[in-house]
Amino acid sequence: MSDSFDASAFLAACSGRPGVYRMFDAGGKLLYVGKAKNLKKRLASYFRKTGLAPKTAALVGKIAQVETTITANETEALLLEQTLIKEWRPPYNILLRDDKSYPYVHLSDGDFPRLSIHRGAKKQKGRYFGPYPSAGAIRESLNLLQKAFLVRQCEDSYYKNRTRPCLQYQIKRCKAPCVGLVEPGEYAEDVRHSVMFLEGRSNALSQELSSGMEEAAMRLDFERAAELRDQISILRRVQDQQSMEGGTGDIDVIAAFATPGGACVHLISVRGGRVLGSKNFFPQVAIEEEGADVLVAFIGQYYLGNQERDLPSELIVNTTHEDFPTLIAAIAELRGRELDISHRVRGTRARWQQLAVTNAEQALTARLANRQHTAARFEALAEALGLDEAPQRLECYDISHSSGEATVASCVVFGPEGALKSDYRRYNIEGVTAGDDYAAMHQALSRRFSKLKDGEGKLPDVLLVDGGKGQLAMAQEVLRELAVPELILLGVAKGVTRKPGFETLYLNDAAHEFTLPADSPALHLIQQIRDEAHRFAITGHRARRGKARSTSSLEEVAGVGPKRRRELLKHFGGLQELNRASIEEIAKAPGISKKLAESIYAALHSE
Repeated sequence: MSDSFDASAFLAACSGRPGVYRMFDAGGKLLYVGKAKNLKKRLASYFRKTGLAPKTAALVGKIAQVETTITANETEALLLEQTLIKEWRPPYNILLRDDKSYPYVHLSDGDFPRLSIHRGAKKQKGRYFGPYPSAGAIRESLNLLQKAFLVRQCEDSYYKNRTRPCLQYQIKRCKAPCVGLVEPGEYAEDVRHSVMFLEGRSNALSQELSSGMEEAAMRLDFERAAELRDQISILRRVQDQQSMEGGTGDIDVIAAFATPGGACVHLISVRGGRVLGSKNFFPQVAIEEEGADVLVAFIGQYYLGNQERDLPSELIVNTTHEDFPTLIAAIAELRGRELDISHRVRGTRARWQQLAVTNAEQALTARLANRQHTAARFEALAEALGLDEAPQRLECYDISHSSGEATVASCVVFGPEGALKSDYRRYNIEGVTAGDDYAAMHQALSRRFSKLKDGEGKLPDVLLVDGGKGQLAMAQEVLRELAVPELILLGVAKGVTRKPGFETLYLNDAAHEFTLPADSPALHLIQQIRDEAHRFAITGHRARRGKARSTSSLEEVAGVGPKRRRELLKHFGGLQELNRASIEEIAKAPGISKKLAESIYAALHSE
């Protein structure tokens, strides 16, 4: 592993969602492409101190950079991984020959048909479903269908010569028609369900199974109801949106995401309807820049600055801008081709758009967590505050509640190496007037700094409080009461416009009021820490409120009453599968709009 690659900092900011990762050496050469159900866990396995295979250890020794692409589910990750391997042929991947014939699912004839993968001429009797873009996707689907409906997948020669059930029967992957342990009618019903799915009638199939589950429960046949519930759960996994394939055209999908800490533009290249890869760009911007401004500036420089660059027929973007018509005209004049820019899109194109947004957000989060980046900001903060040396420990406090209910105070801690999450603390606030943020801040700071008198905890170099003069005065009062040794107090108040980049800062007391330039790295650091304190307080407040109410997280979503909750759980076969679902999959449930699906997804993943 290259000395310049900080694995621990990278993993700290890595997402735990499904996706694809790409490993590069110091020269920028692609070494390996892999997929993961959980990117953080999978990548962490490469950087453990012991137990690596020789080939893996050799790979890790060359890593200088790791890039990730988040996908909506595991199936998308599999498809994108295969596309990238075929395109780039990395040296540490297993490379198979590129068979140009597309695979099909074949259902044979007979009383007990077999499901299998088929390539080439369709000479065998039976039905064919497809073609599919990937044999790997078929194998995964057949594996899950086998778990759900237990239709056999063994070779006919093996099937005809059995005298007793094989292991597939023992592990409940087959009903052993080879030795007559299932009636033809029951087996035909399983085949019919499999065909319904393969024909694309998955919603009708799910409704049929859900109705059967309810009927079985009413008959008190809970064993059968549990079987049907498991079938519904498995089906939901098979129905993962395969948005890596299936579109049309040559398209660049571009999403810009900007925060006070910086900006990221994520570009996904789609050629011939297939996602071929993606790339992150980190333009230098002022803190008050919005995503739309970053986007229009990037498009102009990217397509007008290099006339040799491949120009697609269409751009899909995540926001609109009034300068788009002028930009389109300029590109047409210089490049001699008209370029469409789309914002409101549907289906697979909408999933591409959301994928770009998610990856832009994740890439910027990871960049802001980089140790070298954070250390430079600490130096800038020292200069802005007139300190002789960079502070080593910053603490920031924030308060969160809902109309005074379940008030929680947060404490987040940062050092030059980034967030020190093991030192984060939350304080459940009790005995104060509902909505009195000053009293809540007083209680939190008193509980935190009273421990210093007993020799517990570390004293911060700079104490940040999210608020104006009132919060700053409260912090001063607590420090005086507890006789805490002098430390630097920094109040962070929203400016007149209440927009990021226009904060008013107070150093030690209200008399020392100042501001920093919008592009100041010190201001970016202050904003990042304040936003993290706000996030940590909100998640703690939601958890406390949810525990106090003793309700499902779904009950907090406006527009989801008892009937919709029941329909949702029936549609997915349980809360566990609902938690696994993407926004697009939730939106397919009866009576659930895209906007409501987003709210449900946010509630289920609020932590």
